[in-house]
Amino acid sequence: MNKTANTIISGTGISLPDTVLTNRDLEKMVETSDEWIVSRTGIRERRKLEKGLSNADLSEAAAREALDRAAVKPSDLDLIVVATVTPDHPTPSTSCLLQTRLKAEKAAAFDLSAGCSGFVYALTVAHQFISTGVYKNVLVVGVEVLSRFTDWEDRGTCVLFGDGAGAVVLTAGEGGRGIIDFSLHSEGRGAELLMIPAGGSAMPASTETLENRMHFIKMNGNEIFKFAVKVVEENLTLMLKRNGYVAGDLDHLFLHQANLRIIEHIRKRLKLPQDKVPVNIDRFGNTSSATIPIAIHEELIAGRLKNNSLVAMVAFGAGLTWGGLLMKW
Repeated sequence: MNKTANTIISGTGISLPDTVLTNRDLEKMVETSDEWIVSRTGIRERRKLEKGLSNADLSEAAAREALDRAAVKPSDLDLIVVATVTPDHPTPSTSCLLQTRLKAEKAAAFDLSAGCSGFVYALTVAHQFISTGVYKNVLVVGVEVLSRFTDWEDRGTCVLFGDGAGAVVLTAGEGGRGIIDFSLHSEGRGAELLMIPAGGSAMPASTETLENRMHFIKMNGNEIFKFAVKVVEENLTLMLKRNGYVAGDLDHLFLHQANLRIIEHIRKRLKLPQDKVPVNIDRFGNTSSATIPIAIHEELIAGRLKNNSLVAMVAFGAGLTWGGLLMKW
């Protein structure tokens, strides 16, 4: 926690593939139905990145919009942090590919892997550089191409995930605006609940891993659900309490868009009206680290997110990881 922080989000941007994959489309691919998917997840459609395009393409488009809206030139960036679990390559990092595309010559760059919590983790890391005065302008991108790691024969997971990117530019602000508090956590004992088993040094690609479909997402949905509803409320309540707020003081609560039932459960527990808890999972599915920045951008463009609004973001994901951030917009 850094009480003297004054890091603001000065620009946002998003990038979504043109290809829309509806529940009706999935009915033709796997044994499922629109009613089953909607009733259990709230998802009606998701985006799928076209062949020939990559994580770096989505990252670049979102980043350029965020930079334009922030009126920050790429050459003025000090740091680029890309939160993703679906990079273009094991190495080099997507952030380095993005740096050269943007011609942000002076910017340091690295990727951060924290599953669906990645954007909140990346914001918190970037905030440290600005709050300490080391850097002035930082680009943070949450981006995923989960369709490339989805088992389209597994009806339990293939209905969930979508592709997309959201980006923000962080700068030093004035007055009472900016990041107030953050809270990051992890529990590695739950690692096997959500993972891509093969493709790393522990289980390199082989004929066996390919035949056993070990390069795709494996998830225990029931356990993730129970984990999420517990840690999200605890994390948010902790941040609010230690800064003298209650849930009702929030103007916006941006929750990771993993499942509409999770979102609604938490919203009702906190007794928040629907207009304070934006939902876009019905249109985009679970885009992992991109869900929160996409939702923030949409609320901002629609004119619903205004200066001095009290904003919280809370996410959870593979690792297991979870984290929250509190700020005055």
